[in-house]
Amino acid sequence: MGVLVAFIAFFATVFGIMYVFYTTRNKERLSLIEKGADASLFNTGKDVQGAGWNKLTLKIGLLLVGVGLGIIVGAILESMNVFPHEEAGYFSMIFIFGGLSLVLFYLFDRKK
Repeated sequence: MGVLVAFIAFFATVFGIMYVFYTTRNKERLSLIEKGADASLFNTGKDVQGAGWNKLTLKIGLLLVGVGLGIIVGAILESMNVFPHEEAGYFSMIFIFGGLSLVLFYLFDRKK
């Protein structure tokens, strides 16, 4: 019962934060439009025509490949009895390879 209450509280908190964020943003934009501000203010920091989606998919793809490699390396190291606990090998390799994949994405993105 306590776990159910915790999940409901978590999702209610996330919903509340998102609701306040979007309603505040909408009110700010409406007030700027009423004052006659240029609508190009809303487009600052956005990539042109979906270029951000390409970066997001590359980042997620590299992260998932890194997590997969981490699971494989963790299984290999666990079969060789390198770690005293089974979970330590899996979790450490997943985080190491996942982090390395995000660093690799950063290096790819910085070159562009």
